[in-house]
Amino acid sequence: MESLVNVVNGIIWSPALIYLCLGAGLFYSIMTRFVQVRLFSEMISLLFKGKSSAQGISSFQALAVSLAGRVGMGNIAGVAAAIGFGGPGAVFWMWVVAFLGASTAYVESTLAQIYKEKDVVTGEYRGGPAYYFERALGQRWYGIIFAIASILACGMFLPGVQANGVINAFAQVMGEGTVMNIGSLEVGSMRLVALGIILVVLAIIIFGGIKRIATFTEYAVPFMALGYIGLALVIMFTNYQMIPEVFGLIIGDAFTAQAGFGAAIGWGVKRGIYSNEAGQGTGPHAAGAAEVEHPSQQGLVQAFSVYVDTLLVCSATAFMILTMGTYNIQGTLPDGQYIVQNVAAGVEINSPAFTQMAMESVYGQFGNTFIAIAVFFFAFTTILAYYYIAEVNVAYLTRFISRGANKTGLFLVKVLIMVMVAYGGLNSAGYIWAIGDIGVGLMAWLNIVGILVIFFVARPTLTMLKDYEAQRKAGVKHYTFDPAKFGIKNAPYWEERHLKQQQRMAAQDPLHKERL
Repeated sequence: MESLVNVVNGIIWSPALIYLCLGAGLFYSIMTRFVQVRLFSEMISLLFKGKSSAQGISSFQALAVSLAGRVGMGNIAGVAAAIGFGGPGAVFWMWVVAFLGASTAYVESTLAQIYKEKDVVTGEYRGGPAYYFERALGQRWYGIIFAIASILACGMFLPGVQANGVINAFAQVMGEGTVMNIGSLEVGSMRLVALGIILVVLAIIIFGGIKRIATFTEYAVPFMALGYIGLALVIMFTNYQMIPEVFGLIIGDAFTAQAGFGAAIGWGVKRGIYSNEAGQGTGPHAAGAAEVEHPSQQGLVQAFSVYVDTLLVCSATAFMILTMGTYNIQGTLPDGQYIVQNVAAGVEINSPAFTQMAMESVYGQFGNTFIAIAVFFFAFTTILAYYYIAEVNVAYLTRFISRGANKTGLFLVKVLIMVMVAYGGLNSAGYIWAIGDIGVGLMAWLNIVGILVIFFVARPTLTMLKDYEAQRKAGVKHYTFDPAKFGIKNAPYWEERHLKQQQRMAAQDPLHKERL
């Protein structure tokens, strides 16, 4: 099974996908005139504007839900893996992916807003790639394929990665406990305890829907991210004299990589996309659930989330590991052989161990324990985000069938995620990460190709950006969006919203009615 997973992973994550991700980010950066730089201040101001409604969540809650998906094991174990297999230079390519990917995140999240709709069962907003592929391209079959791929990726392939990291970190602190035989696996009792805690808390929250998920992540995500970054900054400031050296190591190794240029860029892009999810098609699901005045607003908020994930959290991890020297570099060498070896050979590269060792070297046992706690929150909120993505795509596939089909589909997804959490948590990290990469790559291929085709067919996101900037320049107090004005079809939510706005204005101003 493991050999099959590696073969499929190698096909999906061929150099073509790496070039596609970087090329799409560069393309959209140029076409939007580097919106990720020009409107940076606007991104921050939008975080605190807008309120939730009965149908949708606030911009900040949408940011929190998307960050729950972005800030996870990729920020701790993923960065460690990028360094361990690609060398310090891989961190530079993670930065490149984040910078360019912020424009991609803007595009896909704006599309999610334009083509969102109200769920026929819950009345909540639903949006994401499946919806905009159907409505913008008029290709329902492509939306169905993406929905199925998303359910497989987020329901089956990816949850295990997060659970595996939590359980490894827990065992690093508490030890393995009594070894038991479960099927063909030998599992420590403490790993089973950690798994039990995850499954109980997960069940309580995912059965509560998007409102409960948004409420939980709204508080958990900022807390865990700020605490983690704070401790990392202490390490960096304590060893401030090494910051230029570490920065130079990252930049220098990016092009003359110890692990080889291909390994550095390959692992940097792979782990960069896994971490920040720009272009992967996961972030738009939370973006489509937000209550905003204009589609571009949520696109800008989601672009900012990429910066938070990679330029802050991932960078904090990288600087900790490289400053304290708690890493090995394997590159493409066989297992057990290292280009650089600073820690014991038995330390698993795909686990949070490098980061835990860096923290422990400064904070002692507290550092080790804190990383275990951080990993729990990082990974747990990511699993919640995965469930929500799967939920949205189940709703997409069943919205024209029946309420019963929707309920059955959602129940099966909940069971599937909990089973895969258990499966991933008890297997080896390398194998589970390889399965996760299949899910990430599959969604990235479908989404990036799709949004590029949409650009050449309709260009709705560029139109929205120009409209938003024009209204912003005019100093309007309340933004408006009329899809018909821009020739945008199949945007039912915004069509209905604009009609209601016109009716309210006509009721308040009889002259306005005559002008209509």
